[in-house]
Amino acid sequence: MEKLRTVRGVHDLLPDALHKHKKVIKAGLNVSSKYCYSEIEIPIFEFSEVFKKPLGKSSDIVTKENYIFKDRSDDELMLRPEGTSGVVRAFLNAGLVQDIPQRFSYFGPMFRYERPQKGRLRQFKQFGVECIGISNSMADIEVISLGYEFLKKLNVTDKITLKINSLGDTDSRLTYRKVLINYLNDYKFKLSKDSIKRLSENPLRILDSKNEIDQKILINAPNVLDYLNEESKERFQNVCEGLNVLKIKYEIDKNLVRGLDYYCHTAFEFITDQLGAQGTVLAGGRYDGLSKMLGGVDVAGVGWAAGIERLALMVQSEYINNPDIVLMAQTEVYNHLLLPIMNELINQGFKVEIIYTGNMSKKFKRANKINASFVVLLGEEEVAKKIIKLRNMVLGSEQLIDLNQAIKVIKKTLKNNWSKF
Repeated sequence: MEKLRTVRGVHDLLPDALHKHKKVIKAGLNVSSKYCYSEIEIPIFEFSEVFKKPLGKSSDIVTKENYIFKDRSDDELMLRPEGTSGVVRAFLNAGLVQDIPQRFSYFGPMFRYERPQKGRLRQFKQFGVECIGISNSMADIEVISLGYEFLKKLNVTDKITLKINSLGDTDSRLTYRKVLINYLNDYKFKLSKDSIKRLSENPLRILDSKNEIDQKILINAPNVLDYLNEESKERFQNVCEGLNVLKIKYEIDKNLVRGLDYYCHTAFEFITDQLGAQGTVLAGGRYDGLSKMLGGVDVAGVGWAAGIERLALMVQSEYINNPDIVLMAQTEVYNHLLLPIMNELINQGFKVEIIYTGNMSKKFKRANKINASFVVLLGEEEVAKKIIKLRNMVLGSEQLIDLNQAIKVIKKTLKNNWSKF
């Protein structure tokens, strides 16, 4: 029988990798809570329209990468490819429009049918924040600052560059769209197949093309910043000045548009050269109008999402889960007597492992391998006298002692390393 394996594009998280993922999530929750963002949890699947409308019918996520299915009620559902649409939908469903602003954080798995590679999977996890209800550019600065402090908490800011751009308001985008189409029409038959399709549907997406020929054509493309109206220019200038005040370094990238239809004004990405082609580790922007796309009233919003897998690849963190104390019996007959001892030691705050099988030589070899500080041994003499044999694995010393006294000895020995004692 063929050995079963994981589906292509997903993977198991063994303890060391999971530890790094949890470190990323913990840092995100810690920093976002200090900015008064409250954690929210949203469903893994939604009605497909929750994503189809805001993401745009021409987006790769909708046309190529979605996991979509019908349930037994014949409703069309989609595994969430991103978190923002679900958070805004939840905001509207909860009737929070009258109680703005709202600040949310979230994390969890997303799903896209992409070509798997380093840092890019078909099931991947994101940590994100959304600030809903503030149209002022100060909110843009706030979420970028939050993202920077999050990355700083993970000690990766020295490996990361912040890139920003402005897409302007609706009028600015329409003006720029016409100019861009005129420019690209001269190269229509040289563009990639995907870009030719986007030329008529959403030409701004071509700016985000990874195709080498497209990128060469775009070198001399019109700059979106040159077509911002005065209000949009002032807004973007305010964002830049805010980042300067915070001493957050950034680069302006005229081709940074983000891949989703609901973005406007500020767009930003934190990128790295440590992960090959998948260099974006955190990205976001402003999405005024997304709530209206989802059937609600116009409410401003800005936020970002970070790739947990990608950040975990950059995080320096060693997973250690070694016991303080190993319990063993000279014969398996006494194994059951180790259980109440284990419970008492755990209740005292120690990490404990019982070694049930093997001769004494193998048991001590295991205790050494997992770096146990102490071994508690039960043999015929110890059971008869209702005591234990306590071995200090660092010093190699042994003593016959009752359990309560042993706890005091262990606590005293480990005091310098254990803040709780």
